[in-house]
Amino acid sequence: MAEARPPMKRMLKLTVRARSNDQYEGRNLSDSLLELFKNKGIGGATVVHGVKGYGLRGAAKFDVLGLSVNLPVVVETVGEYEKIEGILATVKRMVGSNGLITLEEVNAF
Repeated sequence: MAEARPPMKRMLKLTVRARSNDQYEGRNLSDSLLELFKNKGIGGATVVHGVKGYGLRGAAKFDVLGLSVNLPVVVETVGEYEKIEGILATVKRMVGSNGLITLEEVNAF
């Protein structure tokens, strides 16, 4: 007997790619984004730290000798259309020219 699947729901996935040292109003950008998502009632978000990358602002790397760490970071959340669209302008303002924001439709279960 096959198990009943939970109903599929169309949602939006918001992804921000930046660097771990990026700031918003004197605070870490990824922490600020997580706080925004939580305050706006979005069910969850994840921050993933990368080990290497590059973009318009050059390479992001880990420099052992210089002890500088400014690695790539990805902040991702999935939510209902209304909630994600409701915060998009704020996210754009927070990220500014420091990163890349992508938005895509996803099927969530």
